[in-house]
Amino acid sequence: MQSIFLIGFMGTGKSIAGKKIAFHLGYQYIDLDTAIENKYNQKITAIFKSLGEEEFRKMEAAMLREVAKENTIISCGGGTPCFFDNMEFINKNGISIYLKTNRTILISRLIHNKSKRPLLSDKSDNELIVFINNLLDKREPFYNQATHIFQMDKKRLQDLVELINSHNKII
Repeated sequence: MQSIFLIGFMGTGKSIAGKKIAFHLGYQYIDLDTAIENKYNQKITAIFKSLGEEEFRKMEAAMLREVAKENTIISCGGGTPCFFDNMEFINKNGISIYLKTNRTILISRLIHNKSKRPLLSDKSDNELIVFINNLLDKREPFYNQATHIFQMDKKRLQDLVELINSHNKII
C-alpha cells in the first residue's frame, strides 16, 4: 500500500477525515502541519510570522517527503500541492484525494475559524470572502491533478473509505 494524501483547501475537513479513515483502515495518520509544528516546536502561525511563507513552504516540502510512507494517511496543508513539485511528488508516491467542498460552506467555516489560519487571521469578513475565492481559483488547478476528486458535501466518510479500499485492490 502507498501513502494516501488528502489535499484540498483549508476548512474542507482533511484532518478530521484523515483521522477517521486511518482508524477505520488501521493506517498511521499524519497531519502535515502538526508534524511541522512538532519538529520545529512552533505553531504554524508563529512560523509564518517569524520566517515568512516562503520559508514555511520549504519546511513543508521537506516534511512532506519525510512522512510519505506506506500505509499512511497524510492530511496536507491547503497550500502543500501548490508549491515546488509537491503535487508531482504526491502523485508519484501515493494516491491523492482532493476533498472538494462547496465554496459557500468553506467560507462559512473559515469565517468562524479565521484566527487559527495564518493566511486569514488579519482579514475582515468581506476581505476574507474575496481572498478565499481568489486563492481557491489559483489552487484548484493543482487540486484537480489528484488521483480522485471526492465531493465532501455530497458523500459520506464511508464512501471515502470504500474509494480507498477499491483503489488498493487495483494496486
